[in-house]
Amino acid sequence: MQKFAFVFPGQGSQKLGMLSELAAESSVIRESFDEASSVIDADLWEISQHDSDNILDQTHMTQPVLLAASVAIWRLWDERGGKRPSILAGHSLGEYSALVCAGALNFRDAIGIVHQRGQFMQAAVPSGEGKMAAIVGLENYQINEICDEAEEGGIVSAANFNSPGQTVIAGSAKAVEFAIALCKEAGAKRALPLNVSVPSHCDLMRPAAEQLGERLQSITIRPPTIAVVQNVNGEVCEDPDAIKRNLIKQLYAPVLWVDCVRVIHKAGVNKLVECGPGKVLCGLVKRIEPEIACFGSDNVASIDSAIAEMAA
Repeated sequence: MQKFAFVFPGQGSQKLGMLSELAAESSVIRESFDEASSVIDADLWEISQHDSDNILDQTHMTQPVLLAASVAIWRLWDERGGKRPSILAGHSLGEYSALVCAGALNFRDAIGIVHQRGQFMQAAVPSGEGKMAAIVGLENYQINEICDEAEEGGIVSAANFNSPGQTVIAGSAKAVEFAIALCKEAGAKRALPLNVSVPSHCDLMRPAAEQLGERLQSITIRPPTIAVVQNVNGEVCEDPDAIKRNLIKQLYAPVLWVDCVRVIHKAGVNKLVECGPGKVLCGLVKRIEPEIACFGSDNVASIDSAIAEMAA
């Protein structure tokens, strides 16, 4: 039987009006959002469609919205008779979506966790004091050396190894700005600040990680029924305690997305579906393993095409 994977996007994939076409097609989309909304007492569907209070991009709302979107698509996939993937991975926040869909984490528990995760992250670094930047065209070792040099201005390190030649750095604003300048001097094709509210996956998130660890103590994680590749080590993990430890570490350690995709490919996968709004991860996957065919899922034509392809 042909193997295929699902990948789940993280912050940055949210967009106003996401999944509206799918919601018109099936009630499972709104039902999933309504279930998530009841956990945190916020109308996540209204936020995702209209965002009248301008809070969609605030991390404590972005995270539950994206988790709800991915789980809603997963449920629609099931409803439409789609085959089950053999392996899953999520980028940053998307790892929680993967764990829910693998049966390791209860959906309602996960919504509450990621909502608080966002609050912990925002509280760890006051607004304006942290920054992230995308660096294109430098090798990993060059970026690591530059971050070491820039740390005289504060904390800065590689946060996301997204694809060969595309890395995101994160840390204190001054140190990141210094690193951007050094990257440009070193010949980076692009070195651009990102529009994010918190500097994820760096040492500034250690206080948030401690709070997340306390929160996860009361949460049950079960062995996944589908293999999940985790961000912090690019490995499949089945032990619930180790999964928890990896989720905590993920807040301050870099996302090894290149490693995750290569593990998926080595598992014999040559097709995957991005389960969530947009196709950001498909773009990264094509740069990491060009042989993997990638499919979107956030509108009717895309999900129907993907279901047919995975059944072929």
